[in-house]
Amino acid sequence: MNKKKLQVWLPLFISLSMLLGMFLGYKLRGNMPAGRSVFRNDGRASVQEVLELIRTRYVDDISLDTLGQYAIESMLAELDPHSVYIPASDLSAVNEDLAGRFEGIGVEFNIFDDTVHVLTVLKGGPSDKVGIMPGDRFLKVGDSSVAGTGITNDAIRGKLRGPRGTQVAVTMLRGNEQKIFTITRGFIPLVSLDAAYMMDPQTGYIRLNKFAETTYEEFMAALEMLQGKGMKKLVLDLRDNGGGIMDEAVDIADEFLDGNRLIVYTEGKHTPRKDYTCRRNGLFEKGTLVLLMNEGSASASEVLAGALQDWDRATVIGRRTFGKGLVQEQYNLRDGAALRLTVARYYSPLGRSIQKPYEEGLDKYNQEIIERYHNGKLLNADSNKLANGKTYTTAGGKKVYGGGGIAPDIFVALDTTRYDTTLSDLYGRNTLGKFAYRYFISHRAQLGKFQNPEAYTAGFQVDDPLLDELVAFARYDSVQIGQLEPGTKDILREAVKRLIARQIWRNEGYYTVANADDPMVRKAMEVMKN
Repeated sequence: MNKKKLQVWLPLFISLSMLLGMFLGYKLRGNMPAGRSVFRNDGRASVQEVLELIRTRYVDDISLDTLGQYAIESMLAELDPHSVYIPASDLSAVNEDLAGRFEGIGVEFNIFDDTVHVLTVLKGGPSDKVGIMPGDRFLKVGDSSVAGTGITNDAIRGKLRGPRGTQVAVTMLRGNEQKIFTITRGFIPLVSLDAAYMMDPQTGYIRLNKFAETTYEEFMAALEMLQGKGMKKLVLDLRDNGGGIMDEAVDIADEFLDGNRLIVYTEGKHTPRKDYTCRRNGLFEKGTLVLLMNEGSASASEVLAGALQDWDRATVIGRRTFGKGLVQEQYNLRDGAALRLTVARYYSPLGRSIQKPYEEGLDKYNQEIIERYHNGKLLNADSNKLANGKTYTTAGGKKVYGGGGIAPDIFVALDTTRYDTTLSDLYGRNTLGKFAYRYFISHRAQLGKFQNPEAYTAGFQVDDPLLDELVAFARYDSVQIGQLEPGTKDILREAVKRLIARQIWRNEGYYTVANADDPMVRKAMEVMKN
């Protein structure tokens, strides 16, 4: 009987002994030799063990958040160039850009001479409603002085932005008069569309700077407006458009392609193939279409260009695009941060993957555009053809390429004359921008006679006396300009004229003026004419 009782109780004794041993081991863990694991085999990765050891045993205080972020970023760098970790502190700004709006007061500002100047005011926005004007200078935001205090752009932005419906009092200086305004914050659009206007009676122009949640809506409003003015041909400018939300690019492609044509498809190891096809009758399925692209055009821009090129729907003019063919999904993390993880590649209708190689590391990948410049690939048409890329043939017999961006149908070299080293300091210190702003403020009445950017482009001239004013202003701004060569003068005339136009009509004015002498735009007009 005693033997039977021992058989019954023996497992319990063994279990109690094991628990006691585990408890004593836990209590004595501080005296264990280095190199031993102090963790139970609970499935945690080594990186978690290391972070815990650093937290409990490291000699000095250290921020585990910073260390953890560095560890995450190092891991992602081993995957691909576009899987990224977004800290909680940055996530709001990143999401605002994709959402196409933020909450604030509706002014564009810059800091000159330690003073925050209002450059432009959003028409119909919160600041416009209370009477704030370009040229006004901030003295106070609330009770905080912001003039002569060394305030930064981020700091003033933080004071002016806030939840929609909340109020902020600002003290402004207009001329020599102080004015106090109480502004009710609202939704402020971060527009994707820089410009939309008629270049001639039949040719429209639209420039998109990104693909955000509002891009398709903005594009459609512009397209309908231009068609109402008789547009039969369209120049769609995607230069330096780094992409964004792929669905917006797909919707825009649908406006140019008929039937149920394939626009793009995505596929990854853990992501089954998904086809994106035309779903509706488009507004511009038949008109002549030209796309302008360059080395800064990426991602969703390349999705749109790839679809239209594969279907022989558009002529692509410019230079080879960036070459980003990876799809990211955003996952929100428990601490408020987010992970954008590459989950698939996208492919054009012909099956082209336009992702450029990244096997040699992040640094080489990020320097690839600079290498194109130094190797002459931005200057020579043979850069259209990719040495390691696969060749495809469209139904119309056109050769197109994969493996490193969208190669244009017609190459236009980089205009190196616009990068005169004499002007580097003027651009670097924003001296040109400051000069254009001050000229606009002091010549509003004169500039007001121009009713639109087209009239200004034809009628306003940057003469030699105005250039002399610029040279004197640059000297005041600690930029010394020697004798101006004729070519440099021409570049300066164009730059000043564009920047003054931007002060009056924002980006619409800037690009209307710039396009009048833009080599790529001139080539587009020539192609459509022929």
